[in-house]
Amino acid sequence: MLHSICRSSSFFRVVTHSYLDTTSVLSSKNKAFTTSHTIMSEKKRKSTSAAAVKEPGAKQQKLDPTKDKGWLQDSLKLQRTKNKLMKFNKERLRFISNTERIKQGSEGVLYWMSRDHRVQDNWALIHAQQLALKEKLPLHVCFCLFVPKSELSTLRHYSFMLKGLKEVEKKCRSLDIQFHLLHGSAGDVLPGFVSDRELGAVVTDFSPLREPLQWLEDVKKTLPKDIPLIQVDAHNIVPCWVASPKLEYAARTIRGKLTKLLPQFLTDFPLVEKHPYTTARTAKLIDWEKTLASLQVDRDVGEPEWAMPGTKGGVAMLESFIDERLKLFATQRNDPNIAGLSQLSPWIRFGHLSAQRVALQVQSSGKCAGPSVATFIEELVVRRELTDNFCFYNEKYDSVEGTHDWAQKSLKAHAKDKREYLYTREQLEKAKTHDKLWNASQYQMITEGKMHGFLRMYWAKKILEWTSSPEEALSIALYLNDRYSLDGQDPNGFVGCMWSIGGIHDRAWGERKVFGKIRFMNYKGCQRKFDVARFEKKYCPKNL
Repeated sequence: MLHSICRSSSFFRVVTHSYLDTTSVLSSKNKAFTTSHTIMSEKKRKSTSAAAVKEPGAKQQKLDPTKDKGWLQDSLKLQRTKNKLMKFNKERLRFISNTERIKQGSEGVLYWMSRDHRVQDNWALIHAQQLALKEKLPLHVCFCLFVPKSELSTLRHYSFMLKGLKEVEKKCRSLDIQFHLLHGSAGDVLPGFVSDRELGAVVTDFSPLREPLQWLEDVKKTLPKDIPLIQVDAHNIVPCWVASPKLEYAARTIRGKLTKLLPQFLTDFPLVEKHPYTTARTAKLIDWEKTLASLQVDRDVGEPEWAMPGTKGGVAMLESFIDERLKLFATQRNDPNIAGLSQLSPWIRFGHLSAQRVALQVQSSGKCAGPSVATFIEELVVRRELTDNFCFYNEKYDSVEGTHDWAQKSLKAHAKDKREYLYTREQLEKAKTHDKLWNASQYQMITEGKMHGFLRMYWAKKILEWTSSPEEALSIALYLNDRYSLDGQDPNGFVGCMWSIGGIHDRAWGERKVFGKIRFMNYKGCQRKFDVARFEKKYCPKNL
């Protein structure tokens, strides 16, 4: 569940890029990103809950005592109410089933929530409600809870997820929308639930990863043939299949396509409102604490204190970013000692927060931040949506075989090069290397569930340098990332590791030992970028 690109820890970004070297997304940013938002006055804004969003070890910004705490929540309520009648763009959906018409005589419409765990600002739920309203039917939402037997199934991830879903259930109840927690894989439990409840259509959201795509295929095979299965991309601003019909080579090849489509898709959201049609069979009450306690997950990987789960926590973090950190993003985002990143990746990864909402709000409320707005939007939109493109159109998105030909040939040619240091997965996991900066970075991820974006690049490249093969390096990097980082098991994490170790979305560089033509990073380079000793002192345990 690890993220990169817009997130606080923008995973393995190519930091030496001049992001807006062409007329990029947002070179004419005010044209591409016009909004109808009500812009609150600066005097009325104040960062919410410094305790909830505090970045451990980073320099804190002084808060303006004249700003009101929670201004963003109030602003969003007003914006959604004003846009409650906005139409749904049908290019956001695709039919997975052959059937497209809702079954007549049915008892409701279902939104199968999978990737995007929120009520408002959710195009999949918006479409499901509009279908239900048109047919004058009750609206149901379900989530299929399935825990794989894996080292990656940790308390850190499942607690964050379930606490977000608890907030979803509460919000659904207030809107007379039935929320159901189904236990089991979607293919096993969802079709039977649809038949039992006599539901006439299933709407779901989109993920490009193989497991969710397999769940979708399983449901398609077992769902009654007269029930339409509709997929809506509620995660990307421009739907993945609309942005490009093919695998894109790099940010420069997708940037223009996205920019052209942004005026059509970067709109505000209609309101998900109180549903007027109710059902006699209401959803079962859910004991969330009991559910979490019953899960077979690794509880040694605990919950980080800095991240409050759910949409409310995500909005609070977004507010603090706009008020405190956005102005630093363009110039200081690559310094791990400075609080200059958004920290939004866990909420976007779990769908607690919409990236589209983030883009709209940063554009409308962050104008005083100057060049930081365009720099951040480049990462949030272009770099992040590029990762979904990569995973959707490349089945080998987590394999060295999925890298460019030049990278595969170069890595193979240097696979037998002598390594100065060789470490096992266990040694790396426990941060027991000769490199204090690497150990500090790994320790931060173990304890806090995050790692600074600049350091993630260095961290992954050193794993390539210190293991016996590129294949082993990629396997270890993905394991550590997906096990410990709160935003792991996400397209941004896969692409981040593939960029660092396999050169994806990058170019060939001068050839050198072990790395071949893969971009190189070293300790001295980090020392030129920031105060390495300060970071090591903060995060590297003395007993290491």
